[in-house]
Parts: sequence; structure tokens; C-alpha cells
Amino acid sequence: MDEARAREVLAAADVLPGRARDATLLALGENAVFAAGGLVAKVGRDAELLERARRELDVAGWLAASDVPAVRAAAPDPLLVEGHPVTVWHRLPEAVRAAEPRDLAGLLRRVHALPTPAITLPPRDLLGGVERWLRLAGDAVDPADAAFLRERRDGFAASAAALTPHLPPGPIHGDALPRNVHVGPAGPVLVDLETFSADLREHDLVVMALSRDRYGLAPAAYDAFAEGYGWDVRTWEGCSVLRGARETASCAWVAQHAPANPGALAEFERRVASLREGDESVRWYPF
Repeated sequence: MDEARAREVLAAADVLPGRARDATLLALGENAVFAAGGLVAKVGRDAELLERARRELDVAGWLAASDVPAVRAAAPDPLLVEGHPVTVWHRLPEAVRAAEPRDLAGLLRRVHALPTPAITLPPRDLLGGVERWLRLAGDAVDPADAAFLRERRDGFAASAAALTPHLPPGPIHGDALPRNVHVGPAGPVLVDLETFSADLREHDLVVMALSRDRYGLAPAAYDAFAEGYGWDVRTWEGCSVLRGARETASCAWVAQHAPANPGALAEFERRVASLREGDESVRWYPF
């Protein structure tokens, strides 16, 4: 789904004030995110994401009732418009600064302190999107690379299922990165709630460990995150397993953009090569 198609769906949904062509595009990935007036609309890539969109709205309601700072839904149910799920949210005020790992740590402590909610949260299916992303990549990626990632997926899925956690399992964000935190005048709030799950709390912490190792996060910033949370997941023997699973998923996620974006293909090939060679020092770049 490109921007033009997303705007067509947005126009058909008619959920934002003004004309769809005038809405501000905030992000384009699994969802196209548009803003106008005091509202934000998320247009999902395909109908397969409808159930996830419905769950994200349920999570938003639960977090609001639990007094956790997070984005709030402006409509309780998703729409399915021309095969695309559409959800509507209250627009957050302008950020006062960029979110930092320490901001994320504080929010994760609050989420991880919550009991299991009445709504149903699935396990963190970290590797579940690999097949869909590789299918969307099609012939743009080397079939041998796709086969390699499928083999890694199966191996890490089995290893992850056998892990003994250090922390008590429960609700997690599922994609715990500073980019999913917005720091407004009232402080940090969580955004992008669609990956909320009930699983190992370590999933949320390994994300930042991988950011340190692969994406150039400064060691001091990582240390501030671990200190803010109160524990460094790298001391846990299962860390390498969840790290490897996330690397596999992150590599496959980039693949879906390869057919239309040469930069995505280059980044995909960089990542696959580093995994094949077992070189954990190769820098990956956000996409």
C-alpha cells in the first residue's frame, strides 16, 4: 500500500475533518497514519490486520481505565474500508522533545506492573509476520534468503518456547522502542498499541538491548534504560534467544518494502548477510 492508495481509503472512510488529500501523513509502514485537526487515522495495509486493529482499540480502553499514559481512541471500533482497517485516535499535542530510552523504561515499569486484563491478549507472536512479509516481498528478494529466514524463524520459535523467564509473564507492549513514546507537555505517553500481548516481560527489554548492539544506541542511553527499569535483560541467559528471534523478524519486515524501494532491498541484504555470517557487529539501519 503506497501513500496514494492510503489516501483513497482515507477519503472513502471520511473520518477526518477536511479533504483526505490535505491530511498530514505522519508515517507509512504497516499502517499509513494521517492527521487532521484534533484526530489521527490509521489505515491498515490489508484486511488481515482488522483483528489486530480491533485489539489495539480494546487495549487503549484498558490502559485508559488503568491510568497508564497512552494514546486514546476517538472511536471504539475499527472500520473496514475497501479491504483496509481504519481506526481513529485523538491527536496528541506537539512533542516538547524527542523520547529517550529512559522515558520508555518508566512506561514499561507501569505496564509490567498491571495484572492481566479482562480483554484477551494473545502471546507475543514475534515471528508470526515473517511469512506474510516474505510473501509481500515476492521475487524482489533472493529465494535463498527467504528460505534462510524461514529456517531461522522455525529454530528460534522452538527455542523461545522452551525459555524459563526471569520476570513473571504478563501484559507487554510488544514493540518497546522510543519511537513508540511521545513526550508531550504532560510527559511521556505510549503510542502504537497494536502489538500488546501477554507473554514474557523480557520481550519488551530485549528490544533495547538489540538497539544497542545493532542500531547504534549509545551505551550510556542503554544503561539509563536498564537503570530506569531496574534490571538489565542482558544478564538473563535467554536474552540471546529473544534477540535472535527479533533480528529474524526485523529482517523479514524490511523485505516487504523491497519491491518498491531499492533502499529497503539494500538494507534487507545487509541484514541477511550479517545473520548468515553470524557477525553481530554489523550495523543495521532503521527503516
